[in-house]
This record gives sequence, structure tokens and C-alpha cells, in this order.
Amino acid sequence: MNLLSPTSLRTAGVATLALAATAAQAHTGHATTSLFEGLSHPFGLDHLLAMLAVGVWSVRALPAHQTWRGPATFLLALVASAALGAAGVSVPFLEQLIALSVVLFGLMLVCANQPLPTAWGLALVAVAASLHGLAHGAETPPAGFASYAIGFGVTTAALHAAGVWSARGMGRWLARRASWAIGSLGALFSGAGLVLLSQV
Repeated sequence: MNLLSPTSLRTAGVATLALAATAAQAHTGHATTSLFEGLSHPFGLDHLLAMLAVGVWSVRALPAHQTWRGPATFLLALVASAALGAAGVSVPFLEQLIALSVVLFGLMLVCANQPLPTAWGLALVAVAASLHGLAHGAETPPAGFASYAIGFGVTTAALHAAGVWSARGMGRWLARRASWAIGSLGALFSGAGLVLLSQV
């Protein structure tokens, strides 16, 4: 089966959008007081797509020896803003902004062959991570914050690593078609972000 055929891509797109439609409210209705709950929370679609995208973008847009900077920037901003969220800091329209961050990351993948200057790209990563972190922190009672934060930090790092591995694999196995494949992936991510935005 050709994973890059139009039929395969259409199927993947429909599946992504269907998942987005069922996962729009990723920050309500679940427990937030234990390590396990922290480990599982980033598998909400908005977080999942954003973290994978950061890993992929870091491989495509940053020099090879600086790939770590994208995930590290996201993680640091995520944890710092989660602490602020736990202390009561928030911003208006947070859920909508998080959905827009998925759209943004998708566009960054679409444009990965002509990336932003590194400082701008990392700044956008940090801003988006801060939005996700505020949501994490706002839903966490102070008594459970440390365990929950460790959990979502570990899963975030693992998802970044999966994105890095995927991008490197595409570069190795798809060669000249890797740029097209990653651009198509970015378009799917942006589409999913728009569906998430329409549902919040």
C-alpha cells in the first residue's frame, strides 16, 4: 500500500478531522491530581498534534545540531506557564488560542522548507507552549501539581521525540518527497486545529 497515495492521504485527513471533532474540549472533565493522569493528559488531540509538530518542525527548520532547541523551548515554557496557571493566571479565550496554536504549528510545517528565522520560530513555540501550560496549570489543584506536572512533562518529551524520529525517518526513507509529505502533514494538522476551533 502506498502511504503517500491520494487515497491514503484523504483517509488520513478524514480520520484526523474526525478525531478533532470528538476531542475539542481537552481540558475539562478529567482528573488532574496524579502522575498517571499527567502522563495521559497530553494525548488529548490538541496537545498531541502540537507536540508532535514541534518535534517535526525542529528537525526540518533548525540546524541538525540544534534540533533539541524546539522541544526544550516548548518544555520550559510549558512547565513555567503551568505553574502560573496553577497560581490563577489565565488569559481570555484560552481554549480558542490553544486550537489556533495547532493551526499555527501546521502552517509552520507547511512552510518548513522556508522557515522563519530561528529566534522567531522558537518564540512562537514558546508562546504556544505557554498557552498549553496555562491550561494544564489552571485545571490542577495545588496539592496535586508536582506529580501531575512531572507526568505531563514526561509525556510531552516523549511526543516531541516521536515527532523528531518521524521527521528524520521521513527524510531518510522518502528522500525528495519528504518535504511534500511534511507539508501535507502540516496541512492536516492545521485542518484539525480549525475543527477544534470550531468546536470550542
